[in-house]
Amino acid sequence: MTDESAATTLSEGDHGVAEHTAHVREDAAAGNGLAVISIAKSYDKRVVLSDVSLSVGKGEVVGLLGPNGAGKTTCFYSIMGLVKPDAGRIMLDGADITALPMYRRAILGLGYLPQETSIFRGMTVEQNIGAVLELSEPDKVSRERRLEELLDEFGLTRLRDSAAMALSGGERRRAEIARALAANPSIMLLDEPFAGIDPLSISDIRDLVADLKTRGIGVLITDHNVRETLDLVDRACIIYDGKVLLAGSPEELVADPEVRRLYLGEGFSL
Repeated sequence: MTDESAATTLSEGDHGVAEHTAHVREDAAAGNGLAVISIAKSYDKRVVLSDVSLSVGKGEVVGLLGPNGAGKTTCFYSIMGLVKPDAGRIMLDGADITALPMYRRAILGLGYLPQETSIFRGMTVEQNIGAVLELSEPDKVSRERRLEELLDEFGLTRLRDSAAMALSGGERRRAEIARALAANPSIMLLDEPFAGIDPLSISDIRDLVADLKTRGIGVLITDHNVRETLDLVDRACIIYDGKVLLAGSPEELVADPEVRRLYLGEGFSL
């Protein structure tokens, strides 16, 4: 995302819609990261998304925000592969993944950490991570080396033979993160990471996102906790009434009168 496009107000009829989409197309052409280009979705003639575009570069943290019913969940699920858009394209590192199922997107580098527990409870920690490595690393020696690296890095070596169902909440989350990284993602999707958690867990999420960024992995976060999300991201895209209302840095979003009127509220501050 170029500097001049850091903040683009996208109210209805504004030329900013075309400008913002053009910059996303540039990002897609560069083949670096995730680019969502003019996607649209309707249910029973009710428009849920209309001409929504956004991008996430390598090592960049981007928020996808908006009020309930605005379309952000549909947008997020379209990126994941749970919802097929009626129009538009979704690109990952130069590859068109619009029509691909979730597992194919994962193989190409789209990682996902859901809000709820996703670990395979009947398998051991080693089996959970190894199952993903079977798909991402064809060479057995490299696969075994990567397994040991992940177990060591996340403090799971002593738990490698433990059943996932016997892990504590923190151990289980570390195993889920290790498993997600086993797929060598270039982009990681975080779904409601701040939902229903305590202050200590918020610190853990900050550390996780910082670690992903250090690894050069792009991160897209969607969450209802606006303040925590804006405090964490490099920039954000606000969806309102199925369209992009504004894309820019947290400071630019908070300072925008239309965003404050329609979404954040006049008293909001970082």
